[in-house]
Amino acid sequence: MVDRIIEKKKWSRKRILTIAGISALVILIVTSYYLTAGKSRLNVDAERITVNEVFMGPFQETIPVNGVVLPITTIYLDALEGGRVEEKFVEDGAVMKKGEPILRLSNTDLELSLVNQETSVYNLLTQMQISQNAARQNTISKLNQNTDVESALKEAERKYLLNKKLYEQKVIGLQEFKESENNYQYLVEKKRLSQQILSQDSISVKQELDQARSSYLRTQNALELMRKKVGDLIVRSPIDGQLTSLDAEIGQSKNKGDRLGQIDVLTGFKVRADIDEHYITRIYTGLTGQFTLAGKDFKLVIKKVYTQVTNGKFQVDMEFEGEIPKGIRRGQTLQVRLALSEEKQALQIAKGGFYQQTGGSWIFKLSENGKSAYRVNIQLGNQNPDYYEILDGLKTGDKVITSGYESFGDMEELILK
Repeated sequence: MVDRIIEKKKWSRKRILTIAGISALVILIVTSYYLTAGKSRLNVDAERITVNEVFMGPFQETIPVNGVVLPITTIYLDALEGGRVEEKFVEDGAVMKKGEPILRLSNTDLELSLVNQETSVYNLLTQMQISQNAARQNTISKLNQNTDVESALKEAERKYLLNKKLYEQKVIGLQEFKESENNYQYLVEKKRLSQQILSQDSISVKQELDQARSSYLRTQNALELMRKKVGDLIVRSPIDGQLTSLDAEIGQSKNKGDRLGQIDVLTGFKVRADIDEHYITRIYTGLTGQFTLAGKDFKLVIKKVYTQVTNGKFQVDMEFEGEIPKGIRRGQTLQVRLALSEEKQALQIAKGGFYQQTGGSWIFKLSENGKSAYRVNIQLGNQNPDYYEILDGLKTGDKVITSGYESFGDMEELILK
């Protein structure tokens, strides 16, 4: 029997498994070295991140503020006089014309004071008329006396001139002549005194009349003021507008100065906005804002700044510039984009969650082939609700990851899968 030589297999199953295990171990070691050597890397699903491109375009720094539509002018109604609400002529929301009555108050003390004042004016007028009549009679009496003196003076003058001639002709004696002369001189002096008395009487009467008239006018003015106070018990609309916030019910007592309601002017509207106190040094009259309503943009301009800060916010009043939205109403809330700078050309990137982790100091920038992203330092400038202004670190066309970085940890490079 001849023996047959059996050839030994070069690649046994055991050998193949051994070589495969060694190769896998080598590959694992190499891969581990690649992943851990140099920068830290992380595999990221490309569909779970947001990538935006850096671009150059018009940029304006704006901040979002909430504004409430208010009437262009509001006149507050306060009780000029206290009293009890007796009658309401209109209800809250009524459109009023200037001078139309809104409600009526009653105040018995005020009405009694009016009656007493009217009586005082009547009594003063009666007393003034009596005094005028007495002064007139006194003047008439003095005029009659003056007339008698003038008549006696003329007769005394005639006798004096006649006796003077007769005395010169030696027809009468010295005694008779002196008697007529003395009588004439007496009446001349009496005439002078009578005229002086009439003059003083005229001045005195005029002074008394002026004083009486002045006193009467003061009393009359006081009466008119009292009538006005009683008239103010009927509260009237000071302007054309809509009555709002009416706070008065029949039988309710109102003190002087109590707020009763307000009149809103319906010829226009303004927007009052609350702004964070952080911006108080940058807000001034003339700044503009925009809002969108029904797909159309409208412009507002700041007309007044209220510098008082309450709960970390201050307020501004803005008025419409140009077209006013149709159908806008009081109390409506608007989302306003308030511009803090002029529009300019700037490098910018869309806003995103990356800012919460980086503070805007760095960002993940995609490589040219788009298969990886790595950290780059950047410097951001101003911002608006949609974009950040880029001052340094990026250029037009760069692509960056703008979504949140919460799951990236301290990785310096991302491998996009």
